[in-house]
Amino acid sequence: MFRGQMVPCFEVAKRAACILEALERRRLGIVTTPDAADDRVAEVVNRVHDKRYLDFLRGAWQEWVALDPLNAQRDALPSVWSIRSMRSDRLPASFAARMGLFSFDAGTPLTAGTWQAAWAGARCALCAAEKVQAEAQPVFVLTRPPGHHAGSDFFGGYCFINNAAVAAQALRDGGIGRVAIVDIDYHHGNGTQAIFYRRADVLFASIHGDPATEYPFFLGYADETGCGEGAGFNLNLPLPCGSDFSAWRQALCKALQAVADYQAQALVVSLGLDTYRHDPIAGFQLNSEDYLSVGEMLASLAIPTLFILEGGYALQAIGENTVNVLTGFCGTRSTY
Repeated sequence: MFRGQMVPCFEVAKRAACILEALERRRLGIVTTPDAADDRVAEVVNRVHDKRYLDFLRGAWQEWVALDPLNAQRDALPSVWSIRSMRSDRLPASFAARMGLFSFDAGTPLTAGTWQAAWAGARCALCAAEKVQAEAQPVFVLTRPPGHHAGSDFFGGYCFINNAAVAAQALRDGGIGRVAIVDIDYHHGNGTQAIFYRRADVLFASIHGDPATEYPFFLGYADETGCGEGAGFNLNLPLPCGSDFSAWRQALCKALQAVADYQAQALVVSLGLDTYRHDPIAGFQLNSEDYLSVGEMLASLAIPTLFILEGGYALQAIGENTVNVLTGFCGTRSTY
């Protein structure tokens, strides 16, 4: 459901295919398939997502089809939500009610392969974190659906499991004391912020469209700086729709300075490519060549880094733009 119409999702399988083709054409490094066992994945995922939410996602498709065999031919979409004075502590028996309890928009359908794809993304994120920690080499996680809109107990924005949060948690569990997440997707990583908002061991910095006018609207303002132990460890740098690379670059400089001041020992980059000027659902004005500079700037931190694919829906350019970031970052170093 997008702006009052039922339309095909912008988040499509071809996104990953375009990027993989560009990676192979530019020969940046080795492409591997993650092999972490489910119990290891579960251990980390359970540290960033609530059990009852994961239990719902795991069985949601089967439950949806059991309601009506014809549902196998159509996606499940939420239609009612628990907001403000309504209760969220009681788990409803109704499938429709639980869909609303665990979601925040009507544009993120559950379909037959949703759980398997989201779980595979978490496996990729975990393996990437382990590789970065073991080898100190940069790693790119090519997975879909994206993850940064998924909170501890909700999905939305095409996101179900928060891969960046999984990677950051895995790095922390592996003994890295301070981890930074820099989110450069056009849309604010509301789920990632929510997961770490009260924590001091993971710094979250985000450059995104101003939530006064841009999705997801209800989070991402500059005055959101963390709470409790996490006070001062959340940095939002919202920019107006239409911002060009000059303004965006200044914001990235501020984010990287915050990471340096934090003395982060590892970096997770939520790599959204929807900052591209021709993206169909975003509004920044970056050109393909700008992404080379983005990679170079991120590399200036000189700390172990992994990139996780988030948004980016201009299929004709997503491969080139992704590889440009990695090329700018790596130079002659290998990317996996």
